[in-house]
Amino acid sequence: MDFNKLAFSTPKLPDFTPPVDKNSAGEFHKRLVEMINDFDKSLDEEHEVGMRLVTFGQTVQFHVEDLGYYNPSLIIFQGRTEDGSQIELIQHVSQISFLLMAVKRLNPESPKKRIGFNNE
Repeated sequence: MDFNKLAFSTPKLPDFTPPVDKNSAGEFHKRLVEMINDFDKSLDEEHEVGMRLVTFGQTVQFHVEDLGYYNPSLIIFQGRTEDGSQIELIQHVSQISFLLMAVKRLNPESPKKRIGFNNE
């Protein structure tokens, strides 16, 4: 028997895409970016998206500059306070509670920046 002429075929397996975990930080991030950008569309050129955290004993307000995530469950908010100090807040998705608000832009001479990934 000539083994060089034998052809073995590998059975075709069905394509498998794992289901998307709608509770992952990545999916939560997509929804947050969409909501923040929808809010931003309602603002004039003098204002940008600000955020007031409602989970601390004191009020923490900042200008939102970016939003990130680390799966499976962490969301990262980046921004600046009114005095220009840089902040980064890392929260578990189950702890997120904030108020979106219009704040005067810190740099009105530069173009407004969209938050998160530009999906459009």
